[in-house]
Amino acid sequence: MATEAAHHHPGERLVDKREERKVIFSSSLGTVFEWYDFYLYATLAPFFAALFFPKGNDTAALLSSFATYAAGFLVRPFGAILFGRIGDLVGRKYTFLITIVIMGGSTFAVGLLPTYQTIGWFAPILLVTLRLLQGLALGGEYGGAATYVAEHVADNKRGYATSWIQTTATLGFFLSLVVIGTSRTLIDAKDFSQWGWRIPFLVSLILLIFSVYIRLKLNESPVFQRMKAEGRGSKSPLKDSFLKYPNNMYVLLALFGATAGQGVVWYTGQFYALFFLIITLKLDYLNAYMLIAASLVIGTPFFVFFGWLSDRIGRLKIILAGCLIAAVTYFPLFQGLTHYVNPALEKYQVSTPVTVAASECEMHIFVLPGTKFSDCDRVKDYLTKSGLSFKSLPAIPGEKVVTKIGTVEVKGWDEAAIKEALKTTGYPTSADPKAVNFGMTLAILVVMVLYVTMVYGPIAAFLVELFPTRIRYTSMSFPYHIGNGWFGGMLPLLATAMVAASGDIYYGLWYPIGVAVMTLVIGVLFLREQKNVSIHR
Repeated sequence: MATEAAHHHPGERLVDKREERKVIFSSSLGTVFEWYDFYLYATLAPFFAALFFPKGNDTAALLSSFATYAAGFLVRPFGAILFGRIGDLVGRKYTFLITIVIMGGSTFAVGLLPTYQTIGWFAPILLVTLRLLQGLALGGEYGGAATYVAEHVADNKRGYATSWIQTTATLGFFLSLVVIGTSRTLIDAKDFSQWGWRIPFLVSLILLIFSVYIRLKLNESPVFQRMKAEGRGSKSPLKDSFLKYPNNMYVLLALFGATAGQGVVWYTGQFYALFFLIITLKLDYLNAYMLIAASLVIGTPFFVFFGWLSDRIGRLKIILAGCLIAAVTYFPLFQGLTHYVNPALEKYQVSTPVTVAASECEMHIFVLPGTKFSDCDRVKDYLTKSGLSFKSLPAIPGEKVVTKIGTVEVKGWDEAAIKEALKTTGYPTSADPKAVNFGMTLAILVVMVLYVTMVYGPIAAFLVELFPTRIRYTSMSFPYHIGNGWFGGMLPLLATAMVAASGDIYYGLWYPIGVAVMTLVIGVLFLREQKNVSIHR
């Protein structure tokens, strides 16, 4: 670690209490709105499948819309590099003013987009472009907000103060669920899927104006000002961050030993759980939104609790403990969701074995205009969407695909015949709300949100403390957004494809479990606690 530039007492205040509260509130509020914008897309991705992509294979269109959703994540590290550099050269405050304007503007524009029916392939191209702008902006936002807050507070309060920023992603997700849920309740289903989905995007303009107004009133961080006054700034933050030892090593360790595991635990506990309830377990969207929203309300205070606790016992052990417990318990938790949300589906799976005997099966992650789907792909796609696990068997000579549902055999890809076979064998087409055990379902979801708060609450303080002031914005933003944007953001896409390819509705969980275990091992072996270090360096 770099030597301290100034002797500094851990409990020393950098600004008065009122200014400190204003900084935490303004930074957090703006970041809530950025996450709201970003997650609107994620939650509405299934609607975009029908609106912005050509008709044909439903799962292919859904995967395409998830791929567009993933594009926003894949570009986030580039936003971290672009805006991190500006933040380290020019200042924290101006950089995250720019990011919020780009984010808000591109979100508002999504609400005005013409559909595939109107302008053909330009529709998905424009959608992807706006999604990329959102990702770039978010790449610059989070590191700026976390650095800005950390540079305003005493060393021994850093975990607590930055944990308020950590609540913003969940609050933004919650806000998006509330706005979407309200819109879907007030507008009938047909109208919502045609034009009503635009309302949550258009509403973001009000949030944008409010956020910009608040952020214009903020001052530059005292730590950054002191560094500038003492002439300690970096002339090339990118080179100093990624090409100079030991800083480049810390960037890699921060990614593989902290943020990658944190990213997958975050997305499993909030997003994958939501998709699993709606797509796999066939729970109606309103109950699914309400359950997830309720789990977020109950769980959110624990971000601050674990941030506060990290000031007492250290950040790293809390983060790594969260990765460990998540990896060990995900399979029983998701099996528990099936048991309590759709017991009829669970019983059906036990009493009715499903097999698919076929050749020419492929795993589709990104769907392009030229992608071809075999009969096998279509059958597996249909069964996966029905929330059914199946066993893959070698092809029967002379047949492309033979599906066996209980004792009923269906040759080739014949949707009507498969639907009829499911009906004959007593398949439940949706979760019966009367049979759902809401108490136990909510308890499982809250447990998964608690894992999220363990890994996420202390991470901002941990990353801020790893790097010196002159390159802090760039250095912490990059591993954060690779961990969350690439490892976490790719989760719904990879897990969906893994489930379809394997024939096991739980198989997608191996992805977050593998990444969480990797982080645990690297974090334990190579990273050290940073609590109470001075960040004036």
